[in-house]
Amino acid sequence: MKKISIITVTYNCEQTLIDTINSVNSQTVREQIEYIIIDGQSNDNTPEIIKNNDDRIDRWVSERDKGIYDAMNKGLKLASTEWIGFLHADDLFHDEQVVENILAQVDNSNHNVLYGNLNYVQADAPDKIIRFWKSQPFSLKLLKRGWMPPHPTVYIRRGLIQQLGGFNTAFRISADYDYMLRLFSHSDTDSLYIDETLVNMRLGGVSNNSIKNIVQKSKEDYLALKQNKIGGFYALFIKNFSKLIQYIKRD
Repeated sequence: MKKISIITVTYNCEQTLIDTINSVNSQTVREQIEYIIIDGQSNDNTPEIIKNNDDRIDRWVSERDKGIYDAMNKGLKLASTEWIGFLHADDLFHDEQVVENILAQVDNSNHNVLYGNLNYVQADAPDKIIRFWKSQPFSLKLLKRGWMPPHPTVYIRRGLIQQLGGFNTAFRISADYDYMLRLFSHSDTDSLYIDETLVNMRLGGVSNNSIKNIVQKSKEDYLALKQNKIGGFYALFIKNFSKLIQYIKRD
């Protein structure tokens, strides 16, 4: 029976973590999920929530780390299944069949990457869609024009993760974008896009919660593009402009 690792990274997320735990445990194929939580030694009620739900979490750690990407790397090292993905503490699966559908798609497939669509939802009303991120099949031309898939919907085979290595913790905000650039420019990547909404993501992440962070993210995105030899200012402009379109084209 094919299994999949779902990793939740959290720090001081007492308001939303239980929703994420419930979302994972309500999946129709819960027995095929290895659920991992990596907590950065939160100083709110997050550790208690984890302990109180210990029987619904397969593996968890609560200890100091060097930030979200260090925590994500810890999760990758703990994961033991063939397919691995992330569902962070502000996020929810779109419905109870998401993991079942993912496993059905990869069951007889030679692909080593799968991704889909994502809804950005209102933080205090996750049933209200604010922005719809519809992806599309990969092409290198798109990547050079600033395209990337919704990274919370991306699932990767363990063997390819071992080739790529972990997230680059030198990036404070854009290590996920750097990882997507490395992933989709890798010669061994064989991706499958499924035109289904997989994740509902609450608005309000670190990258866009202040002008300072937006500027910092743009700088890091540009550096990631240059380091991976994908593009430069043009790709960055198209990447940011495409976000405006997502507010118009909702599911």
